[in-house]
Amino acid sequence: MKILLEIKDEKAVHILEVLKSIPYVKAKLISDAKANLISDLKEAVEEMKQIHAGKKQAKNTEDFLNEL
Repeated sequence: MKILLEIKDEKAVHILEVLKSIPYVKAKLISDAKANLISDLKEAVEEMKQIHAGKKQAKNTEDFLNEL
């Protein structure tokens, strides 16, 4: 299982040390940009699931391109 945590910078070092001290936990830092990308991708996948399940309407291609 993977868990993404958002921790204030001044507290992160301490929490990271605690996590690394647990033998069955692997911990590593990722950049804010990478964390945002992961979050955005998860949202996109969830939206696609809702569209395929018929719970949400897909956007028109022309409207989507106009947003860009």
